[in-house]
Amino acid sequence: MTTVSKTILLVEDNPDDAMLTLRTFKKSNIVNPITVVKDGVEALDFLFARGAYAERAGTPLPALVILDLKLPKLDGLGVLKAIRGKERTRRIPVVILTSSKEEQDLIQGYSLGANSYVRKPVDFAEFMEAARVLGIFWLMTNQAPPEQKTA
Repeated sequence: MTTVSKTILLVEDNPDDAMLTLRTFKKSNIVNPITVVKDGVEALDFLFARGAYAERAGTPLPALVILDLKLPKLDGLGVLKAIRGKERTRRIPVVILTSSKEEQDLIQGYSLGANSYVRKPVDFAEFMEAARVLGIFWLMTNQAPPEQKTA
């Protein structure tokens, strides 16, 4: 089974962090298609095929959502709550990748159903290693549940 068809949704408003994550995946030979969205509302539009992403209706969901917490329009916890609140999206693996050191964010993230919570290292090399390991585990090692069909 190939991992190439497993799309990743990267929800990140910081262009430097998004670029670094994309570059790390490429250097780690993670060639999955990656869609980058810059705020929480855009993330939900993509996942629920509405607004600018209405043409996505009926297409497969991403195999992984990498979610920052500090986002414009709707924060990451709001996005996670919406993902877990819909039957079709509730089983998508969601990894929170954030610079937040707030214990409350960690607790809320897991309480709302995050599969993993990773603090962004400040150090460039550590950030690249964290992103590499995250991508390899969730796309190649982890066995994801089948996509939920809509009624």
